[in-house]
Amino acid sequence: MTPQSTTLRTDACTLPDGRTLSYATGGDPDGFPVLVHHGTPGSRLFGALLSEPATEAGVRLLVPDRPGYGRSSPPPSEWSPSDWTADAATLLDAESVDRAGALGFSGGGPFALATAADDRVTRVGLVSTVVPPAENALATLASIPFALRATFRLSKAFASVSGPNAVVSQYTDRSVTDAVAEAVAADFHEALDPGARAVERENRSFADAAFDPVPSDVPVRAWHGTSDENTPLPPVRSLVRERGGTLETAATDHLGTLLDHRRSALEWIAETAT
Repeated sequence: MTPQSTTLRTDACTLPDGRTLSYATGGDPDGFPVLVHHGTPGSRLFGALLSEPATEAGVRLLVPDRPGYGRSSPPPSEWSPSDWTADAATLLDAESVDRAGALGFSGGGPFALATAADDRVTRVGLVSTVVPPAENALATLASIPFALRATFRLSKAFASVSGPNAVVSQYTDRSVTDAVAEAVAADFHEALDPGARAVERENRSFADAAFDPVPSDVPVRAWHGTSDENTPLPPVRSLVRERGGTLETAATDHLGTLLDHRRSALEWIAETAT
């Protein structure tokens, strides 16, 4: 990954209720638009991990900071993941997009699924995705007031002292390039600069079994590692089966799945452009 390939441009749009939605653009500026959803926590800087394969695949990246992350305003108290559909629609309007795909990584998966309610979204790709109702340590911790926020504040402080590899080790056991490690760490720190309320809110929503926004006529494909200890495989298998989608598994872990399949995921989503 060359330095130029990770270059992202930051922009913002104003939502109908006055909030700011910040986002990054990257990849091929003339390519098929793909709305990319970062993990939990994450930010628009997640796009640096996809910029080079997006350019190669002819994909134009649109990578928003979800509400409360990075430079985006926090949402109102009653906001839920299902409300993301309208927020994302405003971004697509701001970028004059009439057809787009959606990609979600990890905690971004449920939000990518929510965008499928917009008839401009043609395909949804899920990489190492969370599937509500999530039964993992973070979802459990989010039910305890302030506990998850305190955990991530400590994690951010530790990562600031220990360096990028301390962040990467939360997502993969494999060795990665310095460029990847720096991109993952930058994304993590940017996500938590406003605090960890967004992380707590999202993980609490992931424990809610009521979240089920996927229209049946939007093609869904998932890529998931059989060694993923962050997000379990069985719920993903069930989700894809229910939606009549496709699941590709590989003997790798959470971040490893993204690194190995980021280009193929973008290429599959962009096939609708031809």
